[in-house]
Amino acid sequence: MKLNEISDNPGARKPRMRVGRGIGSGKGKTGGRGVKGQKSRTGVSIKGFEGGQMPLHRRLPKRGFVKPFRLEFAEVNLGAVQKAVDAGRLDPAKTIDAAALQAAGLVTNLRDGVRLLGKGELTAKVTLSVAGASKPAIAAVEKAGGKVEVAASQEKKAA
Repeated sequence: MKLNEISDNPGARKPRMRVGRGIGSGKGKTGGRGVKGQKSRTGVSIKGFEGGQMPLHRRLPKRGFVKPFRLEFAEVNLGAVQKAVDAGRLDPAKTIDAAALQAAGLVTNLRDGVRLLGKGELTAKVTLSVAGASKPAIAAVEKAGGKVEVAASQEKKAA
């Protein structure tokens, strides 16, 4: 056997079907789309349409309530803060605020402020100044000897 004699097994590679190229091709005239109508045309998107019957998504009742002025927080977990302190991107001696978290790469978009969440462990003694914090997160920071300052203006705005 030589390298120039190697070839695929017969039928292993199938040529691309050229659609709409005459009746002799076997895929001419309608091009495999059936006949006439909206679905035979290009650019048709009728997802969810049920032939005039009320679609399922409109038959089901609406539920819940979306608060129109709700606050969108950038979320940071304690584990991520600890990693940044260990890597030297955050200085535990200084107060860690939203700008410091953004500079360290923990937050990309500040939105309405930073909310501290309790996932992960924190061993460093840090002072955090954030717009919001969960109770477990505050407890974990205080257990490590640190302090959490929650911005008062954000609390009033959220209430």
